[in-house]
Amino acid sequence: MTIKEIAQMAGVSSAAVSRYLNGGYVAVEKRERIREVIEKTGYRPSAQARALRTKSGRLIGVVVPKISSESIGRVVAGVGQVLAERGYQMLLADTDNTPEKELEYLELFENYPVDGIILAGTVVTDRHRAFFRKAKVPVVVVGQEVAETSCVFHDDYHAGYEMGRYLAGRLRAGGSVGYVGVTRDDASAGAAREDGLAAGLAAGGAVLDRRLVERGAFTTGAGHRGACNLIARHPDIDIIACATDTIAAGAIEAVNELAREAAAAEVPFSKPLVSGFGDNQLLRAVTGGIPTVHFGYMTSGIKGAEMLIDQLGSKNPVSVQLKLGFQLGKLEEPCA
Repeated sequence: MTIKEIAQMAGVSSAAVSRYLNGGYVAVEKRERIREVIEKTGYRPSAQARALRTKSGRLIGVVVPKISSESIGRVVAGVGQVLAERGYQMLLADTDNTPEKELEYLELFENYPVDGIILAGTVVTDRHRAFFRKAKVPVVVVGQEVAETSCVFHDDYHAGYEMGRYLAGRLRAGGSVGYVGVTRDDASAGAAREDGLAAGLAAGGAVLDRRLVERGAFTTGAGHRGACNLIARHPDIDIIACATDTIAAGAIEAVNELAREAAAAEVPFSKPLVSGFGDNQLLRAVTGGIPTVHFGYMTSGIKGAEMLIDQLGSKNPVSVQLKLGFQLGKLEEPCA
């Protein structure tokens, strides 16, 4: 079936069908008639023919650190929503949190070719920055602030700061705070959240003791190990703050295991409060919620995709840096 045949069945011009398929403007009434005919016939335009005609495959490469992550899943959902609405398709690559693989996929997509690339960034290296500056196609980074290309990022520092202020109010007199974080090479989830947390604690009259800081991967296993290590060194620790809710889930598991062991041995054990970042819906359902920070991950995907497509439609695209806000979640009244 051809565009001409679709147009005849819908009672519109071939140009209107072409504009519809390519995301252009079509009057609402005509758009609905075209949509009904396409759905009825199961028509699918030839990607190869469209690419030759428009010099665009309408493909977007999306590079993510770990698709199994709930936060990344929300980012991808936002990206996919916009791409589907605008008539683009997604090529998704999972790097398993490996910066070298990110670069491999960035270069692969650039030469595939795709029309543009969205990178859900983690550790941004000098090689990444060099790629952004010289890329043959537009690139938008989601989750990290970069100067070399357009980006959408979260206010991780102030999110950490507000969480620190809240946790300072939850401390007992003379109590201590530990932290299970990730590499500080990750400027957002690593350095900014930790620095903001320390500053917020200080503003509330508390201290993040650097001897009570553990680092690991973005996994529950890292949270479990980190919490066990902190409690082993400081059995009376009051609070274990974590860089993500996934890490916090592992820390909670460790705390519960140690509590059960202490109960069996009939020795005292005071459970530390565990906090996180990310507002993981599964963790909230299982625990009833922990002190955490909600970031608009789906919104960041939507904004990133819109930003990229706007650049594709511009003869002289301008680099844009967009910072999104946050909300504190599941907070109780501070201790008196």
